[in-house]
Amino acid sequence: MTTADDVRRLARTLPRSEEKLIRDRVKFRVGRIVFLSLSPDETLMGFGFPKEERAALVAAEPGKFLMPIPSDERYNWVRVRLAAIDEAEMRELVLESWRMAVPKRVAAAYFQEQEQLSAPSGRPSER
Repeated sequence: MTTADDVRRLARTLPRSEEKLIRDRVKFRVGRIVFLSLSPDETLMGFGFPKEERAALVAAEPGKFLMPIPSDERYNWVRVRLAAIDEAEMRELVLESWRMAVPKRVAAAYFQEQEQLSAPSGRPSER
């Protein structure tokens, strides 16, 4: 089970990410683009996700994913129940949502740095 604190811990470390409290919701954004939000009770996480693919995602796992609220349906957005995902899945959802919001060069530099940090013996990965 993932908590809102787990989400915050990761989102705060991402380049250009800032946390804001907007109408009782914690939101993370890059500039003016919101890429992540937590419900007021911190049980749901909204995140950036391609509109064209969200119906299939929700249909595949309706106990885990939810469509956005009607006012957010025009955006690339979907929601997930935090209790239904583990930390690895949360990490993947947050990072992909963030990647959609930042310039490509910022995301590329971040992922390259992460890859180098995880390479054994400090050697760059041979990817």
